[in-house]
Order: sequence, then C-alpha cells, then structure tokens
Amino acid sequence: MGGKRKYAPQELCYCECMKGMKLECGNGNGNGKVLVNVSTRKVSCSQVVSTSVEVESRPSVKRDAQVLPFRVGHGFDLHRLEPGLPLIIGGIDIPHERGCEAHSDGDVLLHCIVDAILGALSLPDIGQIFPDTDPKWRGAASSVFVKEAVKLMHEAGYVLGNIDATLILQKPKLSPHKESIRKNLCELLGADPAVVNIKAKTHEKVDSLGENRSIAAHTVVLLMRK
Repeated sequence: MGGKRKYAPQELCYCECMKGMKLECGNGNGNGKVLVNVSTRKVSCSQVVSTSVEVESRPSVKRDAQVLPFRVGHGFDLHRLEPGLPLIIGGIDIPHERGCEAHSDGDVLLHCIVDAILGALSLPDIGQIFPDTDPKWRGAASSVFVKEAVKLMHEAGYVLGNIDATLILQKPKLSPHKESIRKNLCELLGADPAVVNIKAKTHEKVDSLGENRSIAAHTVVLLMRK
C-alpha cells in the first residue's frame, strides 16, 4: 500500500507506445469530455458533448466519418442454386447445371462487394438501396449496383485500397475462370489487378453449400482517403 505500482511487461509496452499521446473520451455522464495526457497523466475537462475517443495528434480533424484516412468494410451474400438458371460470378457466365435464384442476376460476388463498399461508407446495405420489391431491378445486371457503389465511394472522397474476396461453393471449379472474374472486377472497380484478390473454397460437402444447393461469398475492402 502507498508504494509505486509495478506494471506487467505488456502494460509497460502499451504505456511506452502511448507515451506523449493525448486521448479524449466521454466523462461518463454524456455532457462533457476528459482530456488525458498519457505521458504526464494530467487530466482536464471541458463541456463538449462527446462519447468518442480520438487522438489529438490531428486537432483540425472533425468527427465526420468522411475525414477518416481509411475505412474497412465486410460483405457477405448467399444464394440458393436451382437447376436451369445461369450462374454468374463476378460478371462472368460460368457453365454449370445450376444457377442462382435471385431478383436480379444473382451474382453473389458482386452483391457481396457492393455490401462491403457500402458498409465501409456506413451506408445502408444493398437490399435497402436496390430493394427486391422494386420491379426495375428484376433481372438487372449486378454491375449496375457495383458502379453505383463506386460512385458513392468517390463522392465520399475515397478510392479502393484493396479488396479480398472468398467464394464458397462445392461446384463448379473456379480455377479456369478466376482470372476472367478478376479482370472484370478490376474494370468495374477501376482498380489495378495488384489490389484485387479472389479465392475459392469448397465446403467439404457440408450443408447446402457443400451439397451444391447454394453459393456464398465473403469480401473485405479497404478504402483510402483521396
């Protein structure tokens, strides 16, 4: 009691990394903020409504989502596969006995990418912007949705940093088509091939994905401030 506190190694490492930084956070009652200088442990208060935490190394930065230097978004989509329908992935028609049942063309990869971009921008998801209750989107090419998402991205002041997508399906094998899909994605996104990556996985014959009854995709995008 009363002596100096001994810090664990991980605490010392953290404190060293935070040395000299100033943090601002809510004071707990919702009507002020607390400014903490980590190196001196000095605390000061001011009456500004805030519940956020920010580093004051950039005092001119406003708390607007659009001024963030980068943003990350994740997208997911899944469609049921039915006989006799076209299978379109990344804007490419893939030969297969089954295709996606959907209101538009059912392109699971493009839908997933659109959701990832919209999510990074903190916008509503694809189903809200392009609702399946609207007849004008019936059978629509998903490239239309991608172009709109890219437009919104540029209007918000961002460009694509990189994109990593994973397709999950048991059949067909996508190896022969991956470069065509990637090339088309680059054109739609206005991106260099070096920042667009596509992977394909089976589902080891487990559940609807593994039984060739559905197809799914995950996508992560990084948006960079212009």
